[in-house]
Amino acid sequence: MKIAKRKYNLLIKNIGITIDQARHNAVQAVYSFYLKGNWEIGRHIVEFEQEGNERAEYGSDLLERLSKDLQQNYGKGFGRRNVLDMRRFYLTYQKWQAVPAKLGWTHIVTLLGVSNELGRKFYEIESVKCNWGYRELQRQINSSLFERLALSKDKKGILQLAKKGHLVTHAEEAIKDPYILDFLKIPQSNKVTEKHLEQKIIDNLQMFLLELGKGFTFVARQYKLSLRNKHFYIDLVFYHRILRCFILIDLKIKEVEHNDIGQMNMYLNYFKKEENVTGDAAPIGIILSTDNDEVMVEFAMGGLSNKIFVSKYQLYLPDKKVLQRKLKSLLQSVR
Repeated sequence: MKIAKRKYNLLIKNIGITIDQARHNAVQAVYSFYLKGNWEIGRHIVEFEQEGNERAEYGSDLLERLSKDLQQNYGKGFGRRNVLDMRRFYLTYQKWQAVPAKLGWTHIVTLLGVSNELGRKFYEIESVKCNWGYRELQRQINSSLFERLALSKDKKGILQLAKKGHLVTHAEEAIKDPYILDFLKIPQSNKVTEKHLEQKIIDNLQMFLLELGKGFTFVARQYKLSLRNKHFYIDLVFYHRILRCFILIDLKIKEVEHNDIGQMNMYLNYFKKEENVTGDAAPIGIILSTDNDEVMVEFAMGGLSNKIFVSKYQLYLPDKKVLQRKLKSLLQSVR
């Protein structure tokens, strides 16, 4: 009997999907068992401590002896640092049900370095929702993403951030101030042009998208607008898939001036009329600068219907301790 080619190809496809899914599930199961094993090892160490024996802190005789014996009996993977991390793992998540699902051991170890419980819960949620690798997770922690987002909220908003992660439902929630562009590796002492800054961003577009946050998709650079015989160029254009709108970014290497805001307003009016299609929300403008006069910005944007945000950028990592003190002070002040 001749087999119909189309049906046979569909059969092969369906079997392939089943095999891929089975393999994926098998890998996930291995990761889950490995994670549970590390948690159980941590539990054994802590229970040993609780019986009145020596604390297994870094550098202790117990930890060193334990590490050597485990490596001798069970091979690699039980270095002193790793065994200590297993102990910290259990102390941080003393109920197995509290361990964030879908995260691997490297994610967990990275999260263990976040002492602020609210911040750690935020990074747990965002890692899963945004599918961050552990390097991306480490970068977000190093750039103090939680603190930067939290400092723009009240206590209720901070607790919500830790409980549900970063929800983007309106324009203000998609904006950061400042943006951290340390990954461009531009020394602070260097004088850069706007063209150079833009090129560095394009060269590091994946990291820039990570810093912008969820929902941003790249559309174009130096987007050309022609009004009669005059041509204008928008530095960077993105589309936000959650807010369903274009986001235009203008780069400035100096303090923002009132005419920069007027120019961005013109760009937004153009996009509303010429580029938006049915279903698109009003476009948003972001002017990224090294500094701005808040009073001037307030007056320059007064009466404008378009959504324009003026944010600073910095080429170095923020002082995490300063941000943490500010956040602690904010939480205490609203009790």
